[in-house]
Amino acid sequence: MSETVESSQKRWGHLRKVLERPGPFCHPEFEPSSEILDFIMTSCKILIIGAGGLGCELLKDLALMGFKQIHVIDMDTIDLSNLNRQFLFRHKDIGSAKAEVAAEFINKRVAGCYVTPHFCKIQDYDEEFYRQFHIVVCGLDSIVARRWINGMLVAMLQYENGVLDQSSVIPMVDGGTEGFKGNARVILPGMSACVECTLDLYPPQVTYPLCTIANTPRLPEHCIEYVKVITWPKENPFNTALDGDDPQHIGWIYEKSMERALHFNIPGVTYRLVQGVVKNIIPAVASTNAIIAGICATEVFKIATSCCVPMNNYMVFNDVDGIYSYTYEAEKKENCLVCSQIPQELPIKDPSLMKLKEIISLLCESVIYQMKSPGITTTIGGKNKTLYISAIKSIEEKTKDNLNKTLTELGLKDGSEIMVADVTSPTTLVIKLKFMNNDVEMN
Repeated sequence: MSETVESSQKRWGHLRKVLERPGPFCHPEFEPSSEILDFIMTSCKILIIGAGGLGCELLKDLALMGFKQIHVIDMDTIDLSNLNRQFLFRHKDIGSAKAEVAAEFINKRVAGCYVTPHFCKIQDYDEEFYRQFHIVVCGLDSIVARRWINGMLVAMLQYENGVLDQSSVIPMVDGGTEGFKGNARVILPGMSACVECTLDLYPPQVTYPLCTIANTPRLPEHCIEYVKVITWPKENPFNTALDGDDPQHIGWIYEKSMERALHFNIPGVTYRLVQGVVKNIIPAVASTNAIIAGICATEVFKIATSCCVPMNNYMVFNDVDGIYSYTYEAEKKENCLVCSQIPQELPIKDPSLMKLKEIISLLCESVIYQMKSPGITTTIGGKNKTLYISAIKSIEEKTKDNLNKTLTELGLKDGSEIMVADVTSPTTLVIKLKFMNNDVEMN
């Protein structure tokens, strides 16, 4: 028994030096204690979302920091292209669930650590599941998923007489990488800027107008997109749906794209670019993943132990030319659609001309909203009314005629509230319509 205690003291000695004595960078309320390490190793529950490039690094870092109660959730399976940077996987693991393989690897390699895998979507769980964790760490490549988990953590906040109950706050540490660039941020839901507060930092996904790719292509991406969207369905070369992981499919698109590029004298079509356009791949560099994951893991440790003041609250990293990093405070948006508790106003110039389909286009294309397929309901005369929902075919058939109706024809008035449901949020969002032609001009 004494040998076990002695071994433990030696193994975690580096953490005890930080947690059991004060230092110049300690949090003002930090009280050194041996109980802090016990909390990390026995009670603190961490959820890692994503078991890809960042997720593998996060699992390794947090397990070696002493966290023993870790859950990881990921909906993807392992493919060959993952192996160059997602180091918890081997060739024999191709086709298996990332979360399950990563958890098994860590459990075998790090004594005493127990990682629980969840091979599913984050949307498959409700508040009860997420409420059990002390900290959520995101290693995602999806803005939609970031927004959804951000919305979930905000929805779980509790207020009493308008005052936030801070015990209901579950901090979120978020990391992201793209090639040699990366970012890390600390979000305290309800207290600091959330994902939606800074949504304009994430530009809408690039799309190519059909008229451009068909008639006036100018970029190699236009040639590839043309083959993907038009040529493949027309010729159906393998009598199956396009599979971005199938080398034969990618090879066929590459050859056809080269032919089209040569016809229009457009250079730059490469096999790698074809893969990126077809699969919408974000370029990944293992060293960038390791750096950003290390920063995120450090922030998790600081939050869990209060040994140091956490990041406030957004850090960008770039090592394209040398190494550059910058930390700044992203400000909380007063009328944030998700975390402000205030319905956001949507200005309408003329409700007699504005059609419902234009409202939906605005919700999808604006950098403020960036929704995917919003469904809209409202309340008129005390009764709920469904204006349009595309996700359910039977309801879409009944409501599609509303798309060409104006807001006036639909019975909406100045100050009317529309309830919007979208895959980017776990809850229904409330938006208040503000008719600009009702304003009194002061002359």
